[in-house]
Amino acid sequence: MKYNNTRRDIILPLVAAFALAAGIVIGIYLPGRNSVPQQTGFRVKSDKINSILNIIEADYVDTVNRAELVEAAIPAILKKLDPHSVYIPAKDLQRANEPLQGNFDGIGISFNMLTDTILVISTIPGGPSEKVGLMAGDKIIYVNDSLVAGRKLSDEKVMGMLKGPRGTVVSIKLMRKGYSDLIPFDITRDKIPIASVDVSYMINDKTGYIKINNFAMTTYEEFLKSIRELKSVGMQKLILDLRENSGGVMEAATRIADEFLKEGEMIVYTLGRSQPKNETRAKGNGEFESGDLVLLIDEWSASASEILAGAIQDNDRGTIIGRRSFGKGLVQEPVPFNDGSGMRLTVARYYTPTGRSIQKPYNNGFDEYFDDLNSRFERGEFTASDSIQFADSLKFTTKGGKTVYGGGGIMPDIFVPVDTTGRSAYFIAVRPLIYRYALNYTEKNRETLNKFTEPGEMEKYLDRQGLLNNFISFAEKNGVKRDTEGIKLSGQVISIQLKAYIARNILDNKGFYPIWKELDTTLKFAVDYLEKD
Repeated sequence: MKYNNTRRDIILPLVAAFALAAGIVIGIYLPGRNSVPQQTGFRVKSDKINSILNIIEADYVDTVNRAELVEAAIPAILKKLDPHSVYIPAKDLQRANEPLQGNFDGIGISFNMLTDTILVISTIPGGPSEKVGLMAGDKIIYVNDSLVAGRKLSDEKVMGMLKGPRGTVVSIKLMRKGYSDLIPFDITRDKIPIASVDVSYMINDKTGYIKINNFAMTTYEEFLKSIRELKSVGMQKLILDLRENSGGVMEAATRIADEFLKEGEMIVYTLGRSQPKNETRAKGNGEFESGDLVLLIDEWSASASEILAGAIQDNDRGTIIGRRSFGKGLVQEPVPFNDGSGMRLTVARYYTPTGRSIQKPYNNGFDEYFDDLNSRFERGEFTASDSIQFADSLKFTTKGGKTVYGGGGIMPDIFVPVDTTGRSAYFIAVRPLIYRYALNYTEKNRETLNKFTEPGEMEKYLDRQGLLNNFISFAEKNGVKRDTEGIKLSGQVISIQLKAYIARNILDNKGFYPIWKELDTTLKFAVDYLEKD
């Protein structure tokens, strides 16, 4: 697992990149009605497709591989259905399921490729690497006698070498500061948890903050643990951050919604051509049925995130703040095949309690569908709420009389535009260098930084270290000339990002987010909103 080097700014190239990947990333798995993937029953028929394959196999001029033809045909068939029905080959299925299961088999480290060397950023607490003695700052030189240093390996290649079936052993040799020789380790792979709650902490004396990055089988338990810990230290108000959360397991979202709603209140219902209406309602006795609640969403929030946001909005339980969500309201059912491959077939649509289908249209073709976020950007939707227009047929009314909108995502109750403060040509030029500098700084000062256990203490220390001036010199050595006006405009943003990344390298996300929040205008707006309320 590797940290992202830079924050995902909402700019045109990234919007387009997300749109292209959305069909596979968003909402690819939802459990069946019993929370266990169900095998959908199909009768194999002697139809035209099989006849064509038989004729090709028997009479084609060259030898063909029938299995390869089938593998090529299935995606083409599903592409005629909807943007989110997908086929996953056997070689990819396990990896595709890992974020949804909430675990994978591996050695349990976060790493970064520092000057073509695998640098251990942190070890997973209780994981295999920590148990045998790996430490943050170690540099892995060999994996199973294969030299990995200086080879410019991709992250995927590195993960492929370190991950493997539970119980198998991977041998590594690493370089550690203070030792002249390489140190060998034999690490037995094990189940490694993938946290879906990035962080939870108290922003002030009364307000707690929880950020969920996706919905997996383990998300509800993670959330429950977080909210109970925050309540134990006096939380009365909660900000739940679903920004950039592209969805996942629907049950995790509905169980979290249940913690906010009163008994009998509807959370969501699904309906499909062969699927009868299936309602999910709150059971009551939730952990946070009263108390001020804010949900943060943006254009990256999709699927299960929209289920949760729609339930809160339609029941007048809390306030949705941010920007219009992605608009993915199709339910996929997993269909496993005997060869280890699988299909996720859209079998229903989900609807919010007021009856909204938030699935955006795809009848004009998949290209337009995947280009939707790009179109939103170009017409100014990320910066001005009045650029969004809804037909009267897409307006719905909650029990409390509030107007909400369907037809393509969840429209927030309060719109907050993308913040472009502090952006300059200089910032864009140095942005790829910010994390590199933070990583280099961490390695040179790890012994001192390890003394800090709280982000506030570390930030005060870093404020005295002249990070910005040193970074400007570092950037000059790496080909980015000093720009006085650009530094004046972007200096504060760069300084905060440097501190946040350094803190993450030592304290993980609990060090990162409390510092990064100074750049987060949507979060700061939500905090002010709750204080005024």
